[in-house]
Amino acid sequence: MIERRPYASLGAAQHGWLDAKHHFSFAEYRDAERTRWGRLRVWNDDTIAAGTGFDPHPHADMEIITYVREGAISHEDSLGNRGRTEAGDVQVMSAGSGITHSEYNREAVATRIFQIWIYPDRHGGEPAWGNKPFPKADRSGAFVALASGMDGDADALPIRADARVLGATLKAGESAGYRFGAARRGYLVLSSGEAQVNGVALQAGDGAAIAGEALIEVSASRDAELILVDTRE
Repeated sequence: MIERRPYASLGAAQHGWLDAKHHFSFAEYRDAERTRWGRLRVWNDDTIAAGTGFDPHPHADMEIITYVREGAISHEDSLGNRGRTEAGDVQVMSAGSGITHSEYNREAVATRIFQIWIYPDRHGGEPAWGNKPFPKADRSGAFVALASGMDGDADALPIRADARVLGATLKAGESAGYRFGAARRGYLVLSSGEAQVNGVALQAGDGAAIAGEALIEVSASRDAELILVDTRE
């Protein structure tokens, strides 16, 4: 089963400095049919105006992965971590027993991010943060793990969940496959371009909720960038 979730059907919030689209229920957006997908809880498509951002606020017991699509995001937290993550790169925050952080766009242009929340396997633990560059050329024509708590993903940023976040870039006419294990679900978002997932057509910004599929084949009809979450049910 692959359910296309068109960009126009997503929840929306406009705060002036922040233009947010929600794939799942979040803040004031409530949809009983879209509360989570396996262990995946949140997927926000955020555009943050230049010189603005999220003021300090707390989190606990959540794995928060930020994929930067355009611009850059600057992070600070209560552990003393500071970092800037640029377009194409990833940061991960394991909230653990509790952490306070801020995320600002200190660039001269708007920053666009995917903000992905995944439930951890266990509550508590020391909070942590890290970021890492992931050159798009390294994931040309194939899925590459960007953040993962699964075996075999040593080059990915670690998360404390039985899940992985993957990225791929495809030229028009190219395809890439991904195989799911038993009792797994996938959620794929097309960051740009046009593609088909097992024949289901997606436009830029669309999501695809995947269940009961042992293998997906993604074929690009226009140059495409995509992010996929593989999570247990």
